[in-house]
This record gives sequence, structure tokens and C-alpha cells, in this order.
Amino acid sequence: MTINHPNFGAMDDKRVIIFDTTLRDGEQSPGFSMNIDEKLRMAEALAALGVDVMEAGFPAASPGDFESVTRIAESIKGPVITGLARAAVNDITRAGEAIRAAERKRIHTFISTSPLHMKYKLRMEPETVLEHVTSSVTLARSFTDDVEWSAEDGTRTDIDFLCRCVEAAIKAGATTINIPDTVGYAVPEDMLRIFSTVRQRVPGADRVILSAHCHNDLGLAVANTLAAVRGGARQIECTINGIGERAGNASLEEVVMAIRTRPDANPYHHNIETTRILRTSKLLSTITGFDVQPNKAIVGRNAFAHESGIHQDGMLKNAATYEIMTPESVGWQKTSLVMGKHSGRAAFRDKLSALGYGDLGDNALNDAFNRFKDLADRKKIVYDEDIVALVDDEVVRGHQRIKFVSLEVWAGSKAKPRALLELEIDGEKKVADERGDGPVDAAFNAIHAIFPHTAALQLFSVGAVTEGTDAQARCTVRLEEDGKTVDGQGADTDTIVAAVRAYIHALNKLITKRARTAPEALSA
Repeated sequence: MTINHPNFGAMDDKRVIIFDTTLRDGEQSPGFSMNIDEKLRMAEALAALGVDVMEAGFPAASPGDFESVTRIAESIKGPVITGLARAAVNDITRAGEAIRAAERKRIHTFISTSPLHMKYKLRMEPETVLEHVTSSVTLARSFTDDVEWSAEDGTRTDIDFLCRCVEAAIKAGATTINIPDTVGYAVPEDMLRIFSTVRQRVPGADRVILSAHCHNDLGLAVANTLAAVRGGARQIECTINGIGERAGNASLEEVVMAIRTRPDANPYHHNIETTRILRTSKLLSTITGFDVQPNKAIVGRNAFAHESGIHQDGMLKNAATYEIMTPESVGWQKTSLVMGKHSGRAAFRDKLSALGYGDLGDNALNDAFNRFKDLADRKKIVYDEDIVALVDDEVVRGHQRIKFVSLEVWAGSKAKPRALLELEIDGEKKVADERGDGPVDAAFNAIHAIFPHTAALQLFSVGAVTEGTDAQARCTVRLEEDGKTVDGQGADTDTIVAAVRAYIHALNKLITKRARTAPEALSA
């Protein structure tokens, strides 16, 4: 059986569309925020990864969201570019305007359908909700032939009413029907039953793509997503690293590798270039300031580590004894020795290309090369991980209002530590000379003196990028201001410098977040 879709043409029944919502639902995670340049870089990485649909944002949420969706629609080729919209004229109109320039485009509109949401959130009767389903999809179709409709809180919706809503959406022209587990309430049996029922009972359901969008509140998002596919869903909505509202969304890397690793249980195929998974995961961690936990499936640093003697013995005899997939299949590589201080610009450019940075411009390349030379002077051995850390720290965050220039620190057991810090604020260099209870405290006091703010420091942690006493330190800083939480990261062989870079990264994210507004019912 095939489905004819305006953006995908004739689809066989084993094809699964990967719909990535890292830039929309993912960015709604507490503490996460990206500026426009960061979103564009992430969008480029997602396109290279091979996602079929990219939900670029919620254009009606704020002027910044509208601009970022517009920029992504103008510059990203390959994936279908999607804008989210509530069932409201302004939302749908803004989404239509934002995606207008996209090579392939979609509007994703939604409304709540569960009794709880209709009564307390929408304050609407079921028949009124049905009217909004029809009118919203009809309006969206005036902007694009590809319209996705979602039943917010679909898994807690009465199945008869859900079927009526789905039928109305299809009649109005929806080409994809999403039944989200908005609050992570469902178990796999629920997902299988709901999708099977909709596909069997709703006229026209066999002519559209059914989609699953699962949240991870009970830790079942990936299992629920795979159950939905068995029930007839052929689009998977997911995020890199599983980021998203509350406990997050179904993890893209886990879903696609479950399909690839277990074709006997999941006889489907997708277009993800799995060897790019780790690089994309690390890029997101760098941009957002959130590292994945070490035991995270697929992309955690322990995902392919074996410490047990029994496991190590088995691995030495045959890797398949304890590895169900190869590390290389998702982008892991053994730590490799790379260039030193005598390496030239051409060799450095080749190394960056091999590490996935083939699109750096001349200015960004020069900045990264200069920092590499400085690192090579201070570090005995430079690893691939070191280059990734410094390039992400220097280049990925190159378009920010606050920039690090220099730091000098005096510290010891007999005198109060002192920090002399120079920053660039909106192109203007400023200096502060401050003291503190320790060198980090003194440096943070200097940041506050140059850029006064009311954010409170909630977390400061330090880790190492690679091994050895000369390893680069990777610091994480968490700031909170008026209920808004952001994390920042920084890397340097000097731990105090890394801490300052992390604090500055967090402050830049906080500036971005201050400008954001949050309309009701963002989750779908």
C-alpha cells in the first residue's frame, strides 16, 4: 500500500518519516534557549543528518521566533520546514508568512481534544472544537498543500471524539494527522490500540500519514513511539538527545537506531545518516549548555564503554558479545592523536572537515586556527575532542553580545584572589578588576561588574575533555533569573578561563531568553 503525499510523493508502507522538533519543542526545555545564529547552525546539522521534516519553531510566539523560522525557511534546503500554530487565525497566518520561502513547507496546527483540556484550558464544548479543527486546517491549506493537524492530549481523548476530529481534519485537507502523548501518560498498549483504531475506523485515514509525538514523563517515549509505528504511524516526532518539555521527547537517536538494529521487530526504514548522530548530539550540547548523562543510550560517553572483566573478555574475543551496534555506526571514533603546534592552516582545515566542520567561513576558520595554535603551545597532546571543544566554544558561539577577551588571575593561600577581566559588550571593550573568595568567585565578580545582572548562580561544575593533567577543562554554569533558567558551557586548558567562558555563554542565552514570550499551549 502506498500513500501519496504532497511533499513525499508515493510512499511505501515501510517508510518512516523522521520529524525533528529540536528547534521547537526541544527549545521549550527548562534552561534551553538558542539565538538565531545557533538555530541556523543546528538546522544545518539536522539537514545534514537527514531529517525529513524540521519543525523550525512557533512563529507567533515572539518576533525572534518568527525571524528564526523565516531565516531557516530561506536558507535550509532538503527537509520540509514546518511552523507550529494554534487553531487561531493569527497563529496560522504568521506560520504561513514565516515558511513562505521554504523549498518544501508545512504548517502544523493543533487544538486540545481531551475532556480535561477542553473544559479547563480551552473552555470550549466539543462541537466548537470540531469547528475549529475544520476552520484551522482550511486556513492552513490556503498557505501550503502540506498541513499537519494535531490532537493535543490525544492519548487522553475519548476515542470516538478523537476519530470525529481526525475525520474532520482529513476532510478539511490535512495530509498528516498527529496523535500526541502530550503529557507522557500512555503506555505502549495504548499507542498500539489508538493508532490501530484510528486507521481502521476513520474514513480516509489510509490516505494520510499518521504521526506519533511522545513525551517521556514515564520514561516510555521511545517504546510508545515504536508501538505507534506498529499501529500504523509512519511519522515519528522526536528530538536530538530527547530534549523537550518536562522530561523531554522521544529521542531521535534511540528511535532510529532501534529501527536499524532490530529490523526483525521494526521492519521499517528511514533516511537518517546515522554516522552523524554523535556529532549532532554534541553540537546541541554545546549550543544549549546541557551535556547528556554518561549512561545515555547511543550518545552517552559510557554507551560503548566496558569495565566489567567478563564484558572486556567477551569484547576481546568478539565485539558482538556485548555490543549490539558498532560505535562507528553512530559516529563514535577512538581518541586519535592529531596535529601539534607546527601544523599548518591547510592541515587544520582538513581536520575540521573530517570532524564535520566543512562549512566554516574564512573568518571563523582563522579564529579557530589561532585558538588551536594557542592550545597547541600549552598542551602536550592535542586530540580530536580538544579541537571539537575549542571550535564549538569559539565558532558556534561567535555571534553573541558578550564576548571573552582576556583574563588574568592572582590567587594563593595568603592573599585574597584577584581577577582582571576584559570583555567585549556589543563591540565595546570593558575591563573590571575584582576580588573574591576564590579565583572563580573573583572572576565571576568581574563579569558582574562589567555586565550587571540579577541572575543567581545555581550550578558550577568542572569536567575534563580528555585525559591528563593538561586536559582542557569543560565547565558548566547554570543561572536563574525571574524563573528563567539557562546553562552555559566553556572549555579551556585554564579552568578559570573555562569557567568565565561558561558564565558568559549562560549570560548570552539569558539575554536571548529575556526577549522571548510564551503564548499559552505551546506543547502539541
